[in-house]
Amino acid sequence: MPARPRYPTDHQPVIDVRPALGRFDDFAVVVGTQRPDARGCWCMSYRDSRVPALERPGYMRAECAAEPGPGVLVYVDDVAAGWCSIAPRSSYRRLLNSRTIPVPDQPDTWAAVCFVVRGGYRKHGLMHRLLAGAVDHAAKHRAEAVEGYPVDTEDGRIDVISGYVGTVGLFERAGFERVKSTSSRSGGQPRWVMRKTLT
Repeated sequence: MPARPRYPTDHQPVIDVRPALGRFDDFAVVVGTQRPDARGCWCMSYRDSRVPALERPGYMRAECAAEPGPGVLVYVDDVAAGWCSIAPRSSYRRLLNSRTIPVPDQPDTWAAVCFVVRGGYRKHGLMHRLLAGAVDHAAKHRAEAVEGYPVDTEDGRIDVISGYVGTVGLFERAGFERVKSTSSRSGGQPRWVMRKTLT
């Protein structure tokens, strides 16, 4: 069995963020399941959780084939290492129907709702790279603002699963501002609406 790829420690790697458009296979490496018959989120929780589990790979393949694509991927020495779901807020059914996260004032708002960094690549700042790349991607598609709904850890730690939404600290360091508290929680911690205006 080949060794799992890891963040290199013997040289300074080349890190870049690319749109997921046309890169479904790389998206699947980061977000998908190892077995084709296994059930998984496939980053569908916010898009449309009604889609049956085994149909989700096909749904996301189609998303990766159409502009603007469903998000961005971070590469370390050309190896897909992480993912951020960034898309118009209106494309996320869960947000449109949310009772816990308020609707933004700006209609052309994009939302960064999910981060995944592969094991072996964590704790190297890749979520910061992903969020910066997500904002750039939204700006290139004329978004007026980008929102996120991260968890407020109050300088504490949070587990990998609950931290998929990002942290308030992550978003603040990227220039986002707290807009409103929400009644949503992740890992038992409160979440905030955070926004960065682009225009």
